[in-house]
Amino acid sequence: MEVTERTAVRLRTRKIKKDQTMIKYYLFLTLVIILLLVAALAPQIVPYDPYAQDLTQALQPPSPEHLLGTDRYGRDMLSRVLMGGQTTIYSALLLVAIITGFGTLVGLFCGYQGGKIDSFIMRVSDVFLAFPGMVFAIAVAGILGGGLINAVVALACISWPKFARLARGQVLAIKNMPYIAAARLSGSGSIKIVFKHILPNIIGPILVTATLDIGTMMMELAGLSFLGLGAMPPIAEWGSMMSEGRSMLQTSPWVILAPGCAIFISVTLFNLLGDTVRDVLDPKTNKRKRRKNESKK
Repeated sequence: MEVTERTAVRLRTRKIKKDQTMIKYYLFLTLVIILLLVAALAPQIVPYDPYAQDLTQALQPPSPEHLLGTDRYGRDMLSRVLMGGQTTIYSALLLVAIITGFGTLVGLFCGYQGGKIDSFIMRVSDVFLAFPGMVFAIAVAGILGGGLINAVVALACISWPKFARLARGQVLAIKNMPYIAAARLSGSGSIKIVFKHILPNIIGPILVTATLDIGTMMMELAGLSFLGLGAMPPIAEWGSMMSEGRSMLQTSPWVILAPGCAIFISVTLFNLLGDTVRDVLDPKTNKRKRRKNESKK
């Protein structure tokens, strides 16, 4: 009787935790969707032209007229932050899509085919991983020259090996499973096996890693722009806006705090969403958490 009651309590506890996880997932997903919509609709909802200069309004503190103040050229900071969100967020999403797609394809090919090509590509990835990521990105961006596109290319060059290694490891773990052998015996070709049987079974960890990487890529893009290797003025981009206002931190702090807070909020939301996506899609992690909690009890 006591064992049955314990089992019932554990099942109820698991259900409550699962419901809480789903609530957090839908909450953070909703907040991220709102953030993306605000960024996408920025040209229609900005209260002022984010590029219109009015030196008579330069460095005005936050007020009812300009909620986040103005910069040194009299441009409304709220309008520039909203437009900067479109540039920063969607550039980060594009970057994550590129490195996830390319890295996953490379990992699928290497893991499934193996051999000398696999060894060569993995040694190339080792070269990229041997250097500190941001230092390597600065070097590549410096060679390519400034500009947002070049910053995306630079970060893509140093970020794809992580996804390639993740996909390769997942493929190696399942490519000799019985259902893969059955697919081969049924006459399925390599392309069909990879994309119909292998990819759907490894996509979960890849999606989790990609979601968690959005905030990281956003920070690194902003960092390159802050150093003058990303978006160039007068383009509204959070990193370059912080770079423009860094000399006025003591006299006009709102010029740098507004884009800084926007970066902090956006990165936090994407990281929280990534954590909840991991809890939902990664059953192994959930099992380990449950076992750890049960062992403590």
